[in-house]
Amino acid sequence: MAVKHHHSFLVPDRSFASITKRDITRLAESFGFSEGETGKINIIVSEMLTNLAKFSPEGGELLVKPIGKPVHTLEILCLDSGPGMSDAARMMQDGVTTFGSAGEGLGAIKRQSDLFDIYSHPGLGTIILAQVKKSTPTATPDPSLRSIEIGCVMVPKPHETVCGDGFTFKTHNNKVYLLALDGLGHGSNASEASAAACHYFEQAPETEPVLTLRELHQAIKRTRGAVGFAAAISPERISYCGVGNIAGKLYNGDYITNSPPYKNIISYNGILGHNIPTTLNNQHLEWARSKTLILHSDGLKSRWDLSKYPNLNRHHAIIVAAVLYRDFSRHTDDTLVVVCKAKV
Repeated sequence: MAVKHHHSFLVPDRSFASITKRDITRLAESFGFSEGETGKINIIVSEMLTNLAKFSPEGGELLVKPIGKPVHTLEILCLDSGPGMSDAARMMQDGVTTFGSAGEGLGAIKRQSDLFDIYSHPGLGTIILAQVKKSTPTATPDPSLRSIEIGCVMVPKPHETVCGDGFTFKTHNNKVYLLALDGLGHGSNASEASAAACHYFEQAPETEPVLTLRELHQAIKRTRGAVGFAAAISPERISYCGVGNIAGKLYNGDYITNSPPYKNIISYNGILGHNIPTTLNNQHLEWARSKTLILHSDGLKSRWDLSKYPNLNRHHAIIVAAVLYRDFSRHTDDTLVVVCKAKV
């Protein structure tokens, strides 16, 4: 399933609130959300914007993404680098506030959301995740995804309307197959390359990562080209192969207490669609409960350290991706962050 990119709404101060709310409302309506569902989205966005105005003097950012084909869910992320909270769970209780207001913001967001999570810590700001689903029936959840949680933040370069990065995944025989891409450059030509690779991957039979990349190399020769990472994740093992500078780490536990806490993902030099090594080999690593795979394009700075974020491993994979995007995005290129967490 190809993942759509997030729409970024920068909110440097409270004067942007009404424009941001209006634009997100129009976006929800364009994806076919009903009046009642759009009303829920309006409440969530309003409370997020209020929180930004109160607690983040330097502003923040809202990321909005449609999920599904056809669209069945709208995802909204609120990112701020404010003072953070020492007890976010207590702050979600109605009537509890640190600002002297009615204290209904976080509780209201949670009530209107079909999926909700929040990460906050003193000195580390706050990330809020909310998803609103359409009332129409959706497909039965894939049993292969019960053992893995996948989160992704993908944002175009500022002032671009399309994203040159790409991410997609599919399942077969209790395995998850995924593909992360960075089309060369940015804009429409980069987007064309990553979209062509994603489309081929989704239509092709499931196979080992090396063969996937060799086939993609041939399939996108008429495009600008891309760097890419393919993986097959079973309940016991991850097999992967990368070409180009999609970077990654496989964490072994809670990001903090393990020694060493992670293993770096190794990729070959080359560009899919242009030149790849004659010899490519699959790499294999153990995959089990508490493992977390993190991948990103070069739109994210490479020197990040999750050990600085207490208890982040307890939160949804989307929250982990959003923390990395907020704190380490270069904002000079498309940015892709993928997080896969083993749940059982």
